[in-house]
Amino acid sequence: MKITALKGIGEKTAVLFGKLHITTAEELVRYYPRDYEYFSAPVSLEEAEVDGVAAVSGRIRGNIATRHVKGLSITSFEVSCACGGILHMTYFNMPYLKNSLKRDVQYIFRGCLQKKGSRFVMEQAKMYKPEEYDKMAGCMLPMYSTTKGLSNNTITKAVKQAIAVTDLSDDYLPAWIQDAEGFCTEREAIRQIHFPDNRESLVRARERMVFDEFLLFILMVRRMRDANQEAANQYPMIEVAETERLIEGLPYRLTGAQKKVWGEIRSDLSSNHAMNRLIQGDVGSGKTILAFLSLIMCVANGYQGAMMAPTEVLAAQHYESLLQLRKRYGLSVRPVLLTGSVSAKERREIYGRIESGEANVIIGTHALIQERVSYHSLALVITDEQHRFGVRQRESLTQKGERTHVLVMSATPIPRTLAIILYGDLHISVLDELPANRLPIKNCVVNISYRETAYRFIEKEVASGHQVYVICPMVEEGEMDELENVVSYTAKLKGTLDTSIQIASLHGRMKPALKNQIMEAFAAHQIDVLVSTTVIEVGINVPNATVMMVENAERFGLAQLHQLRGRVGRGDAQSYCIFMSKSQKPETMSRLKILNESNDGFYIASQDLKLRGPGDMFGIRQSGDLHFALGDIYQDAAILQRASDWADRILAQSRELTGEEYGLLRQRLDDMMALDTGNVIAL
Repeated sequence: MKITALKGIGEKTAVLFGKLHITTAEELVRYYPRDYEYFSAPVSLEEAEVDGVAAVSGRIRGNIATRHVKGLSITSFEVSCACGGILHMTYFNMPYLKNSLKRDVQYIFRGCLQKKGSRFVMEQAKMYKPEEYDKMAGCMLPMYSTTKGLSNNTITKAVKQAIAVTDLSDDYLPAWIQDAEGFCTEREAIRQIHFPDNRESLVRARERMVFDEFLLFILMVRRMRDANQEAANQYPMIEVAETERLIEGLPYRLTGAQKKVWGEIRSDLSSNHAMNRLIQGDVGSGKTILAFLSLIMCVANGYQGAMMAPTEVLAAQHYESLLQLRKRYGLSVRPVLLTGSVSAKERREIYGRIESGEANVIIGTHALIQERVSYHSLALVITDEQHRFGVRQRESLTQKGERTHVLVMSATPIPRTLAIILYGDLHISVLDELPANRLPIKNCVVNISYRETAYRFIEKEVASGHQVYVICPMVEEGEMDELENVVSYTAKLKGTLDTSIQIASLHGRMKPALKNQIMEAFAAHQIDVLVSTTVIEVGINVPNATVMMVENAERFGLAQLHQLRGRVGRGDAQSYCIFMSKSQKPETMSRLKILNESNDGFYIASQDLKLRGPGDMFGIRQSGDLHFALGDIYQDAAILQRASDWADRILAQSRELTGEEYGLLRQRLDDMMALDTGNVIAL
């Protein structure tokens, strides 16, 4: 059913939903909340949890003052709380409050409560009249990712209608599995995910939906493995002198781990079967040079190779690096760069060079898998930062040739036990050694009282000619008000840092062309400080960036914080990472301090796995862009293992999923395999 069939959704609103990739009622019911707002009863200041969200009742006392600091409007006042105590309130860029708020009138203030010295403080808290708040008390309201012009309230109303009209009566999961696991039905799980009766109902519903995601993904990967396992090597290769000359000529020596993995790749390319290999390695472990060596071996044997990157900036950086190697070492590679921003005229010319074989290395983004791209003799396909691509996207590129060799690279530190499940169709190689000349990043875990000191340190690094990343978990104000957001934080920094410092912002809701423009400007040092969401986790290589500051670090998983940290430490200068935490709870600080102990992503990921468990589902997704809609491979590792065990049992009973009890499951898998975008599940 088209989304326009729902009451209140006309063509204009449908266009806005389209920006969220929602065009039907069926897609809408699977557009899950990113968080929930729980309206607990107001409490006294002494009862409220510091560094948590609290609701406090009180009256404004004294004057409401507004001052301006470097273009930033700051409104502040005091609240005399109903149960005693004084709450100090601060609002940024909201000068109108001075005229709209009334003294001696009862309000409910809801926000993140902090304690600075002996003072209780709230910033940017929401305000309600008591009668308004009473209607919401005890409720868990869904919070959806929105887009400009489409409010959370509009999405909520539409979801309620969509659930009512969508037929969810046929549950694909066999009843014997549901009974063994004690799962609720799929229909009930979807209803509770959107509109939970209580926290317990939500936990139960989420467990069912996460299990579904993992089970379907694992079955899909096993299907691919079965199809590829015995694929004959259509492009047999022999070892070539060109790769060895390059290795000898490099200004550095390959690490022991690089030499071992390069040996595995050479062996695969010359074996009787097509290569299907994953290289897992920390940022800076040397995956890219192994990719280039593989491409050189491929073209020296008379074939074409392709390398797909998740962003245009990263693709362009790979292309330029390969051109420099060709010039310096006289390599036989003839690369072209194919991205979405290439002009129509240039694109036609590149298509011709690819089809004729004149171009023997093709580097680009998703443009590599467009229907009009025809390859001459594609033998090797490499995908960089694999967790940004869908399984189907990887398959689409390999299908441009005939049983091509596949090399997948990922810097996501996934413990081997989980990697075997998630990358079940690939042989796994691990780069567990960093180059000896790389300076380790200096880390510090601090609370927000350190923020002014951090700002001065940022100014000092910029004055030394270096660049800085600042990471915020949210895009804009109003999403999760207790967390820092890119839009407000950028404005705050512009009013706080030296006026000579060039500051810009970046987030995933920007148009791709604008995102690329900003990343290119940062790479060219036209920007000193880049305030961003985790969109920069991959896709940009700026050796001149020496500082990474992460706000609300307590809300991220350790593995993702380590991924973010990998954006610095890429040059010769000493680099630093500042993890800023609003929470001062001992368990929070000790967890974050694991990042102080090690720069080894696999160690950190294993510690992350031990510390999480069922965890806190209300917050930022922890596993970065592994693209499960709900599941988190660290937090939900136990569910992932159970799903893997059930997949084994199902396939042991029926490899082809034949029979009446597997009919709906087989249909669901066929529908997933037909998806070309990889937007649902990607690894």
